[in-house]
Amino acid sequence: MFFFHLIFITLRNTMESVAHMEAIGEDSLDGLMRDRCPLTPSQSPRKRTTSQSKTEPPLLRTNKRTIYTAGRPPWYNVTGTTFKEAFVIGLCGGSASGKTTVANKIIEALDVPWVVLLSMDSFYKVLSKEEQELAARNEYNFDHPDAFDFELLVTVLRKLKKGKSIKVPVYDFTSHSRRKEWKTVYGANVVIFEGILAFANKELLKLLDMKVFVDTDSDIRLVRRLKRDITNRGRDIAGVIKQYNKFVKPAFEQYIEPTVQVADIVVPRGGENFVALDLIVQHVHSQLEKREITVRSALASAHQGQPLPKTLSVMESTPQVRGMHTIIRNKETSRDEFIFYSKRLMRLLIEHALSFLPLKPVSVETPQETVYEGKRLSGKRITGVSILRAGETMEQALMAVCKDIRLGKILIQTNHDTGEPELHYLRLPKDISEDYVILMDSTVSTGAAALMAVRVLLDHDVQEDKIFLLSLLMAEMGVHSVAYAFPKVRIITTAVDKKVNDEFHIIPGIGNFGDRYFGTDAPSDWYESDEGMDY
Repeated sequence: MFFFHLIFITLRNTMESVAHMEAIGEDSLDGLMRDRCPLTPSQSPRKRTTSQSKTEPPLLRTNKRTIYTAGRPPWYNVTGTTFKEAFVIGLCGGSASGKTTVANKIIEALDVPWVVLLSMDSFYKVLSKEEQELAARNEYNFDHPDAFDFELLVTVLRKLKKGKSIKVPVYDFTSHSRRKEWKTVYGANVVIFEGILAFANKELLKLLDMKVFVDTDSDIRLVRRLKRDITNRGRDIAGVIKQYNKFVKPAFEQYIEPTVQVADIVVPRGGENFVALDLIVQHVHSQLEKREITVRSALASAHQGQPLPKTLSVMESTPQVRGMHTIIRNKETSRDEFIFYSKRLMRLLIEHALSFLPLKPVSVETPQETVYEGKRLSGKRITGVSILRAGETMEQALMAVCKDIRLGKILIQTNHDTGEPELHYLRLPKDISEDYVILMDSTVSTGAAALMAVRVLLDHDVQEDKIFLLSLLMAEMGVHSVAYAFPKVRIITTAVDKKVNDEFHIIPGIGNFGDRYFGTDAPSDWYESDEGMDY
């Protein structure tokens, strides 16, 4: 058990001091909390991005999409493998002890993006007909370990800790059943897992980096439970009290209360204990700082002098292709001509890329009632994914060649302060794991953004050898970076330039593709990633 047990003793002493101050007067108490606790309600920071089993308003939402205003930094190293696992905080405590309140206050105070709140309530088992009838009569024990699907819970939390996408069941407490729709959650810097039996499973405990027990008086918990179950779950007071006395209280004493022994920190009074919350937040921040990694600088110094990989395919530099490159590389080219010849080049690139898709033999009957021995895609379907914003310019060429193709989008931008790529937004079609994916970016320099995009696809269970990275122009550095990290990804481009300058711009390059294509000028304080800006 690590040092938080010592903190628990300190907290108990602090609570006694607070109780003494309450006897003296509220003004003195406020002064103490201001001096010792930066988490007092008047100083509570703004809310951060969260993903929960119940959909909560993120930082920016439109009718069709969700946009995060703070991006997720790399969670992998230059080899493309997961390096920075999510920091998992386990919150345990009796029913209605205030675990969710504590979780939300931690999220507010952490002030880090991409926080996931995972509730154990989502993992109640699907009840049989007989169990449904017992539940309707308040005769089913929802507080017993057997009521939870621990196997699914461990699988989900393990994947989430590694940064992969997960599907969380949505439980309906009124009908005591799972809804048909499951919520998809992807990756995080911090995962907060809360539940009454969060510490009751050995496999779960192995996944928790920090274990917090929320200790709240039993009378307060009963009052909260009455209010919650009657107001939100459509139950009557007699049934709630019956269930509490028969199942909730005995289960707490037998299964929940004993697990306080494995806790790293105990939080008396739940969400009102700002001293404890501040200690938790400080510890999490210190752990996150230790896990910080840099990718772009490492990529810039790696793979120098290596031969180009076999997974790279460069279109033949015919006079036609060379002529189009001459036009779009020329800084004097008008925007109309730049767009026209870029589109022509994109169309040729897409056609070239499709020749690498696996085909299977198939026989068809012609109108002349004869058999033609042909070819057909050996797979379910093709999905296009563009790295916003410049990669989106390639979608029209893909749709012109592939009928009824599905499209996804990934927004990756470079952090101005750190120089690292950050994942800001993604929208991928359902069941993308079964598809061949054409990943589109206009230019690739260091490969930092391309690596992040490929990592996102792999975390959504897309097979590496089914990913095709397409770009109009790439630097040798970017080619090596992607091929070294993901040797099964097919890399396809119209040209490869040898050099990259100190600002990671491709030399001779093409300039900021996005700005030239869309006719915009990038603000000085806004930077795109590898896509569009030759880096």
